Parts: sequence; C-alpha cells; structure tokens
Amino acid sequence: MAETRLSHILEGAGAVALYAFFRILPVELASTLGGLLGRALGPRAAFNRRAHRNLRRALPELSEADERRIIRGMWDNLGRVVAEYPHLGKYRVYERGGRIEIVGAEHIRAQAAAGKPAIFFSGHFGNWEVPTLALTQAGLDVVEMYRAANNPIVDRLISHSRGFVGSELAAKGSTGARRMLAAMKAGRHIAMLIDQKANDGIAVPFFGRYAMTMPSPAVFAQRFGCALVPVRVDRLKGARFRITCEPPLDIVESGNTEADTLAIMTKMNQVIERWIRERPDHWFWVHRRWPDS
Repeated sequence: MAETRLSHILEGAGAVALYAFFRILPVELASTLGGLLGRALGPRAAFNRRAHRNLRRALPELSEADERRIIRGMWDNLGRVVAEYPHLGKYRVYERGGRIEIVGAEHIRAQAAAGKPAIFFSGHFGNWEVPTLALTQAGLDVVEMYRAANNPIVDRLISHSRGFVGSELAAKGSTGARRMLAAMKAGRHIAMLIDQKANDGIAVPFFGRYAMTMPSPAVFAQRFGCALVPVRVDRLKGARFRITCEPPLDIVESGNTEADTLAIMTKMNQVIERWIRERPDHWFWVHRRWPDS
C-alpha cells in the first residue's frame, strides 16, 4: 500500500510538472512538443506490443510499413492530446477562423430543440476531449461519462482540465450510471466514449471479434426514446480539428429488449469501427478492447 502511494505521488508530481510546462506554452507549440515526446517514448513502452498486436488482428491486410506508420501516428496523437489538456478552455468551436471547424452542427441544434435527452457518443479518436465542447458551447446541459485514471492525482488533474469543457463529470461505474439515469430523467444530455472494455458489459462484435461493451446507451435509448448521435473529431494539422456530428442512428425496436440492446450496440460499434478504418492512426490501439488483448 505504501509503495503504491509513493508511486502515485511520484507519478502525479511528474504529471503536474508536465501539465504546468505545457500550460505556459502556446497551444501549437505544446501540441508539437507533445507529439515529439509521444513518438519518442511511446514505442519504448511495454504496452506498445499490445498496440501492434491489436492492429494486426483488427486490420490483418496492412503491410508492416503501414503498421509502423499507424502506430507511430497513434503515439504522436496521444502525445499531442496530453499536451493539449491545459489548453482545452481556449477552444471555441463556433468561432469563425478558430482552431476547430464543425460539420453537422444542425444535428446538435436539433437535439437541443427536441425537448428530450440525447446521447452523444464517440471513441478515443483524435483528441477525444474536444467533441463535448461542441455540445456545451451550443448551450446543451451535458453529463459526461468518463473512466477515472488509476492514479488519483492524475485523475484530479485531468478532471480539472475537463472542467473547462463545461460538462458535469460522472465516473464510470455504478455511481456514474445512477448519475446518468438521474440526468436522463431530468432531461439532460449524455456524452460518452463507448470504445473501452467493459467487464460487466455484453459481448458485441468489433472488427470481427467480440468485445465487452457497456450496454447503457442502448438501455437508455429504449427506456427514454432518446436519440443516439455519433460525434467524431479528426485532427487536421497540429492542434486543429474538425468535429463531425452525424445524423442520429436509425433504431428499430422489435420488443425483445435483449436482442434490441445487442443490435443497437452492434450498430454503435460499427460507427466507431468505420471511423477507425478511415483514420487508424487516430485511435488508441493500446486499449485492452478484446478479451485476448
């Protein structure tokens, strides 16, 4: 226990120092340096092997050169995401000529005007902290589900950065699920990343293999009749992004709750898979997404 606490303190101190360093830099320079660090340090990490293994199993048609390029791009993107955390409060989605362009904003406005809650979903793709900005800066009242970092110091640091996004945070787990349920009952909107392994979830196809996936979006969609809206963010160049809000998924319910839940989550996984196939260097391949990862 004492050893773990010391490890958390040392790791947390390093994270705070890195956060402070990136914060004093202009966002573009911070992002560039973060990318350099990611490319330099990422391939040395033990779980880099997992990234290569996951990529080969998901996209076996890739050449070795493409595989190396994609993993290198993944580490570059991850380094940039870390460096951009202190600058989240500076992004203005709807500002003309800003760092973010948006496509499909009409789908966000439609949910704002619908008078009932919606679930906006994405994955660990591009800078995954950016899409929620499109919701909160459009005036939506949002509860955002997130996975707490193992290190409590790092978790507080990340939560501090996310505070600039303007959403209420709900940590993944039973407490977070209850907060999401209360939010839906109150007519608030939900933002969530659906591409992490959920040990207490259901097995849903993802790249041709079953992956444990949290069923809550499908459960809430059936219970509250809310829309399921995909929101994607692509890194354009450096610390510039394009947010694309796609039309809500077309959901057909059969009356069989279990079968409908699986069908809905399969459709949601297919959306994330499509994005990854189009820009595989944008996704976080080190996730233990499949049981054999």
